[in-house]
Amino acid sequence: MPVPFVRHSEVDVLIIGAGPGGLMCATALANARVNVRIVDQKAVKLTTGEGDGLSPRTIEVLQSYGLAERLLRESCQVHLAAFYNPSSTGDIELTNRTTNVTAPSARYPFEVALHQGAIQDIFIDSMTPLGVKVEQSTIPTSIEISQDENELKDPTSYPVRVVLQRLDESEDEPREEIVRAKFVVGCDGAHSWVRKQVNITMDGEQSDAIWGVVDMITPDTDFPDLRNKALVHSNHGSVLLIPREQDRMRIYVQLEDKDLINPVTGRVDKEKMGPEQILETAQKSLVPYKLIRKGEFLWWTIYTVGQRVASKFSIKDRVFITGDACHTHSPKAGQGMNASINDSHNLAWKIAQVVRGWADMPLLSTYESERRNFALDLIAFDKMWSTLFCGKPLTKHNNDGVSPEDFLKTFQTDFTSGIGIQYQPSVAVDHRNQELASGLVLGKCVPPCKFMRAADAWPFELQDLLPSDFLFKLLVFTGDFSDPLQQARVESMVTDMQKPESFLNRYATHGNSRFDIITISKDRKETFNIFRLPTLLRSHWSKVFIDDTDPTDTFGGEGYSYYGVGPEGALVAVRPDGYVGAIAPLDHVGDLDAYFASFMKISA
Repeated sequence: MPVPFVRHSEVDVLIIGAGPGGLMCATALANARVNVRIVDQKAVKLTTGEGDGLSPRTIEVLQSYGLAERLLRESCQVHLAAFYNPSSTGDIELTNRTTNVTAPSARYPFEVALHQGAIQDIFIDSMTPLGVKVEQSTIPTSIEISQDENELKDPTSYPVRVVLQRLDESEDEPREEIVRAKFVVGCDGAHSWVRKQVNITMDGEQSDAIWGVVDMITPDTDFPDLRNKALVHSNHGSVLLIPREQDRMRIYVQLEDKDLINPVTGRVDKEKMGPEQILETAQKSLVPYKLIRKGEFLWWTIYTVGQRVASKFSIKDRVFITGDACHTHSPKAGQGMNASINDSHNLAWKIAQVVRGWADMPLLSTYESERRNFALDLIAFDKMWSTLFCGKPLTKHNNDGVSPEDFLKTFQTDFTSGIGIQYQPSVAVDHRNQELASGLVLGKCVPPCKFMRAADAWPFELQDLLPSDFLFKLLVFTGDFSDPLQQARVESMVTDMQKPESFLNRYATHGNSRFDIITISKDRKETFNIFRLPTLLRSHWSKVFIDDTDPTDTFGGEGYSYYGVGPEGALVAVRPDGYVGAIAPLDHVGDLDAYFASFMKISA
């Protein structure tokens, strides 16, 4: 029988792994019209279990791609967290209820819970009309990166060679394909094949804590916080209860080593315990409350907590790893799926800029510097949080236990919301002029705020004017344009921005700008005249806004003060991922010229 031929192909970006991080990356690149493929070993898509919680910042990210509406419709919102600790009788009692998210600036001040399969479907359904689908039953068998430095520095080259094998092809079809890619992104989980092939190590440690988790239909119970996140410290162990969509719930249970460790291998043996025993352990920790199962278990697993960070997040800025492939931690802080999605959100726009010929290769190095620093902070927080969660509670018989006050204080940080993430100065984050807009923090995401559209006094959330469309947004805070002196400053700024050497013209691509200008004036809706603005600041009537109250005078009019912008105005460059990249005074457009020159490329 003749040997089937081997297929050969080229692609801009090859993504290996179709979990949340891989699908986020594929969706983002598909929206950017980048030639992308995504492969996964599984024969069918995920339908149950795995991750289930998204943080406020991740909801904002999905909103920037137009995906939050479906997410909010299908998911369960988690607004309150309840804390239970041992009572004087040895049972548990409610000690506190508080907001589940500590992030005053969050647009969505809550978490949402939805099983990972449904979240992945949102991405899949979004990218399918763009011509991208997951290639199931496909595995990589080898990967090679060119050693030619000239080739590696050339963004138009295809220096990564990957051999793919299809597991479901018939005998007369070629099972192998040789793919040459500009970039490869490994989103293939904690046991990442990509990471191992390129010899990236994972640094950290494995804790002794063992946890079981079950998904089930909401049971019969008298536990009063069943539809809130409930964090339980009992004398029998710790339990975390999370409400889920469609009258479901998830239970995390701390398990005893002696019940699960195989004495021969010293490893966790999942055969020694099933979902019934996990639920029984939870029931012991919830006394005096009852928890009676009504139906079948939907999903369950047992795991140990490992807190590790990859030594590198990329090789030659050509092969990248994201999500669990580069950082692993406990699920108690609810960051697994969130970190994966935000890794890809950070990486995708940078790859798209380079593939389009809009940015130089050094921009890609900021993925590792930004996301690895975040991962190190996450691991530090997770170690502290897991230690408190797994620790014995403070009681009269255990003076060294975890106090409810310490546990609550650690819970009430804005780290888990994702809102507090700040990227440090780099080519993608300038460090100058922060005082001109103190509420728009360099390296942090733009916080939500409503402004009135000047043409029709229609209130708009600023975040909705910053979609993930791979354009930089230039927020022009003109100040009070009715003031003749301020008007003169604005007009002088426009003159500077229209010079051939200005970034707006220097980086124009065949007449198409890489920038979207949004003008925000400090003025009154009753008197503001949009046509008094220079043409550059009103490319379309829908791009001009005023910082004034809505027509009913019930909200709005505080945007300048909220963002810390004074009467002199400011120029704010927002990156395609919604993070503040640079700030400049109106009379120093050159500061933005220098910022964009540090990584942008003049198109041929």
